[in-house]
Amino acid sequence: MESKEKKSLFGDPEIFFKKVGARMRALRIKADFSSFEDFAHEHDIASSQYGRYERGTDMRMSTFIRILEALNITFEEFFKEGFD
Repeated sequence: MESKEKKSLFGDPEIFFKKVGARMRALRIKADFSSFEDFAHEHDIASSQYGRYERGTDMRMSTFIRILEALNITFEEFFKEGFD
């Protein structure tokens, strides 16, 4: 009998969000923000919440877009590395 279990296109969501957070952190550091608090404050994002995003917490798409804009990067550029 065939399994009715639905498979994710992104694999394990928890692992996917951890990769998103790691990529955000790498790009923040590349943009010369050693502190996530400073980055969040400068871009009007709650620092405690931004820290959770870098640790892999799920976020709303509108928040993700704001972060991409703050990093001055497109979706394509963001997902170009670290998502093999």
